[in-house]
Amino acid sequence: MTGATAPPDGLPLPYRVVRRCPETADTATFKLLPAGPALRPFRPGQFAMLYAFGVGEIPVSVSGLPVGEPALVHTVRAVGAVSRALYGLRAGDTVGVRGPYGIGWGLERALGCDVLVIAGGIGLAPLRPLVLEVLAEPGRYGRLSVLIGARTPSDLLYRLQTRTWSAAARVAVTVDRPEAGWRGDVGVVTRLLGRGGWTPTRTYAFVCGPEPMIYAAASDLVGAGVPPHRIEVSLERNMRCGAGNCGHCQLGPLLLCRDGPVAGWDRAEPLLAVKEL
Repeated sequence: MTGATAPPDGLPLPYRVVRRCPETADTATFKLLPAGPALRPFRPGQFAMLYAFGVGEIPVSVSGLPVGEPALVHTVRAVGAVSRALYGLRAGDTVGVRGPYGIGWGLERALGCDVLVIAGGIGLAPLRPLVLEVLAEPGRYGRLSVLIGARTPSDLLYRLQTRTWSAAARVAVTVDRPEAGWRGDVGVVTRLLGRGGWTPTRTYAFVCGPEPMIYAAASDLVGAGVPPHRIEVSLERNMRCGAGNCGHCQLGPLLLCRDGPVAGWDRAEPLLAVKEL
């Protein structure tokens, strides 16, 4: 993994919404282009501070980094005042953006390895740029497996795109609660690990989702023989200021917006194992 990018100085830069794609009843994906100077390039796994003018700002991971243009793609779920304001943006609207922040996925460590991606719910958003990068350069990696879990079929993100991934990767999807017409798997995403398609001794895993799911998935991977240092997780809980100043994202000695959000399981597991840390 690379070191965190130093936070830039100054006010948020204006970015214009050029495309809005609804994902679920409360989630949408936005493509942003700079309305003036562009921020420095982002890496998969890093995040930006998105500012809804007159409301406030929140940290949001990049969910896409289009090649050849200074665009940013973010997927936003409406759960609070700021995220609801961002969710309500339309093409032509302007949003403030600061970044890049945080440590990204260590995909360079996975060269020559099978790549296993495990996503729960909105956790697929920070993993999407990583999947797209692996698909764009298949000769640099072994087999790609993408395991996706969601509460219901209606909560699944990027449904059309994930189907296209199946042409070059093993993609498996499960939901906690099926709906009418659902013919896929039902249950937690970790149950998909037993389907094969990956070899523990040559696998590098990337995991993002709710913390209980992260803990269960990483523990199962270690139990199957994947070394902890070859498992990376994204821990985005309670991030607020983006620069490690407010302390809301502290996990033991880590300030996740500065020292994360991506961390190796060998570093994260001892901290998550401490109750109420």
